[in-house]
Amino acid sequence: MTCLAVGAALLALADPVITLSWTHSVEQTEWVETWEVGPERLTLLHSALKGSGAGMEPGPEAELEDGWWVSPGGLEVPELLLAASGATASPWTLCADGTCREIGGAAGPPLALAPCSGRE
Repeated sequence: MTCLAVGAALLALADPVITLSWTHSVEQTEWVETWEVGPERLTLLHSALKGSGAGMEPGPEAELEDGWWVSPGGLEVPELLLAASGATASPWTLCADGTCREIGGAAGPPLALAPCSGRE
């Protein structure tokens, strides 16, 4: 069993792979990232971007697949910080274990996503 801290909440995961998606506030373009939750860090498995512009350029290794720029992963981070200004129309969508939920839609301090190690 894997555990992901979503702000102050702890989420037990049967499958360590999660998907984080959102719509860019300026370009109104969809972005999807797939992450693996490890004991100490999050590892980006791949990302997909539906279009480009306003700081959303696909990486140099991205390939166009069915209208999505798909990039390989490899990035490892101890946590993700999701900043919400309150000016965006939609929050992030976090999908794990077959269930999706909206997170981080209200203005305020950034919402951290991180492995639960040391937080339980």
